[in-house]
Amino acid sequence: MSSDIRLTPTSYIVLGMLRAAGESTPYDLKRGVAASLGNFWSLQHAQLYSEPERLAAAGYVTERREEGGRRRKHYEITDMGRRALAEWLKETTDELPELRDRALLKIFFGADPAALAPRQLEAHRAKLEEYEQIVELGGEHLPKGVRITLDAGIASETEWVKFWSRLAG
Repeated sequence: MSSDIRLTPTSYIVLGMLRAAGESTPYDLKRGVAASLGNFWSLQHAQLYSEPERLAAAGYVTERREEGGRRRKHYEITDMGRRALAEWLKETTDELPELRDRALLKIFFGADPAALAPRQLEAHRAKLEEYEQIVELGGEHLPKGVRITLDAGIASETEWVKFWSRLAG
């Protein structure tokens, strides 16, 4: 095992999800990401199948294959993985978020904002409602980090609703 691999944001996603959920299959990781951080961080699902193998080869996670049946692989974070994740969490960052918005791209190239606005407004209102329901259901039981990222999502969606409302006229 060699720990001299370069850890990427995907590496830390896998380590963080394994730390939170315990032993998981890549499919479990995919479902967990889709239901949580997939709301603010996009990644290809295939990465959640290949990255755990790479981390296992380097000693950041362990790999256990089922004996029979589908012979699924199960991964669990190691002490080395926990230390790497803890060190990464201490690092500060000045990176700004990347914005990939198809509607804004269309407007940039000349699409009618008023024509795009109703569907965008509907989509952003629905996402805002979804975030608010999660907060309402989870309340004080949500982990601090989850609550803070939900607050950011609510603030962002609130602004998008205002923006698209103005364009809708």
